[in-house]
Amino acid sequence: MDVIIQVRNRGAITLSVNIREKYGIKGGDTFRLVDLDGVFVLTPMAPTVPELAREIEQARLEAGLSIDDLIHSLREQRQRYSRDKYGDANNRGNKSSA
Repeated sequence: MDVIIQVRNRGAITLSVNIREKYGIKGGDTFRLVDLDGVFVLTPMAPTVPELAREIEQARLEAGLSIDDLIHSLREQRQRYSRDKYGDANNRGNKSSA
């Protein structure tokens, strides 16, 4: 794809709607500009914590979950993980009598 862009007086560039839609680029997204001897390459940066927090919040709202629901689910997941990784704490140290 060959696209012409213009640098504005304040240094801003505008990407066409086609490119933004094709790659899911939204206002506020961050990119790294790599200069390869005059050839510029834009690469998206990994999402930052605030962006990830917004995405999690949006997913929570879309799923109709409350904060309490999330906390309860996380506690259950942590207990399952602990039980699977370390065994049942209730049986730890108990020797079977035979």
